[in-house]
Amino acid sequence: MTDPTYEDTLRELHTDEGVLRYHEAGDGPGLLLLHGSGPGVTGWRNYRGNLASFARHFRCLVLEFPGFGVSEETDEHPMMAAPKAVLRFLAGLGLDRVDVIGNSMGGFVATNVALRRPELFRRIVTIGGIGRNIFSPAPGEGINLLMDFTENPTREALVRWMRSMVYNPDVVTEEMIEERWKHATEPKTLESARRMYGRKAMAASLAAAEKSDQPPAWAMLHKITAPTLITWGRDDRVSPMDMALVPMRTMPNVELHVLGNCGHWAMIEQKAAWESAVLAFLTRPDDAGRG
Repeated sequence: MTDPTYEDTLRELHTDEGVLRYHEAGDGPGLLLLHGSGPGVTGWRNYRGNLASFARHFRCLVLEFPGFGVSEETDEHPMMAAPKAVLRFLAGLGLDRVDVIGNSMGGFVATNVALRRPELFRRIVTIGGIGRNIFSPAPGEGINLLMDFTENPTREALVRWMRSMVYNPDVVTEEMIEERWKHATEPKTLESARRMYGRKAMAASLAAAEKSDQPPAWAMLHKITAPTLITWGRDDRVSPMDMALVPMRTMPNVELHVLGNCGHWAMIEQKAAWESAVLAFLTRPDDAGRG
């Protein structure tokens, strides 16, 4: 099929907590795609290059999280609002079981929802972002550059951050920089980003986590029983690959696929190889192996 366009795929779902915007393409079983975070991010920008491949097999639903400048804004911390948005979205569309792909923050959201509502997801795919640092320093280089941009949003800081997302800097084109710059510097989008990635906000989140009597998210991954494919760029400078060790060892029904010469944006930088691995996993018969 021809590549889906922004205008032809854009939809709106009105909910009791505001409008959720999303992109829809293809027919078949539902496939929910959840985007990551960072300056100028949208679900469309994360997955537009992959939709044509996945839409041949699935009804693809690319949700735009509240607080990122596309769906309606939220007064909550955007990362806290995201799992609730997923539940409202699926309920609003009348979907009680789908597959899910989550990039970085989107993978964190997917596993969070899977812990709350294990019946919702048939299979889970993550792209970096889950687990915890074992050997590498935390936060990673890309997160530090993200905080730098959030504190001082210059074009140069944006470019440094974007290049930390990939192995090959040529992947970051002028067109990508321009569309990210325009979106990331909109006042409401920047304000929302500072609630997540301003240095004071990050320090407050870490302090709250240390005081909490709840176990951290990575310590709960063993409770997720849905078949899960973890995909990771070997050269990820945002979520270094040693973060995959805990979920790889503790999740009971898990596979790990590592892509060489690849940074954090695996679905963009190693598009064909990543799509091949994910489609093989998602289309595998339910009675084949662990699936």
